[in-house]
Amino acid sequence: MKSIILAAIIGACAAASLPGYVAPQYRAYYQDRPRAALERNAAILRSVSDVNEQGYRFAYDTENGIQAEETGIEANGIQAQGGYSYTGDDGQIYSVRYTADVNGFQPQGAHLPTAPPVPEAIAKALQENARDEANGIFDDGSYHAAKYDQGVFAARTYTTPRYIAPFGKPYRF
Repeated sequence: MKSIILAAIIGACAAASLPGYVAPQYRAYYQDRPRAALERNAAILRSVSDVNEQGYRFAYDTENGIQAEETGIEANGIQAQGGYSYTGDDGQIYSVRYTADVNGFQPQGAHLPTAPPVPEAIAKALQENARDEANGIFDDGSYHAAKYDQGVFAARTYTTPRYIAPFGKPYRF
């Protein structure tokens, strides 16, 4: 029993002395990046955190150039705004400003791709929908029988008579 406990303690000590495991497919990324060594051991230069009934605020800076700050309140979920910046592997500083609320996470940054313009046909359809709604016309895409004339209803309610052969008599062609 003592030997099992001793072996477990030796195994735990040996495992603790090993470096952290990085899966083989990620090893080149972590080891070959120019800023990897700086990021691995970056110290926090400034850290501010404030939480109260009105909301929260945090900010921090690290020695490798990462800066972040955010403020938020709880109103219909969390509504937050803030930003962060970091130095990329190419030496360029990347900055992102964002808001996050009921409309989702909305980042803005010079390096972020932008959405293509809305096609003209869709823009025209959206304007027509807005004009119809302003005039009290709402179309949610559902079928409403009252929207169609009575002739359509008469055609839909008409059923064709079915011929039922008398019992025991075969069809004759």
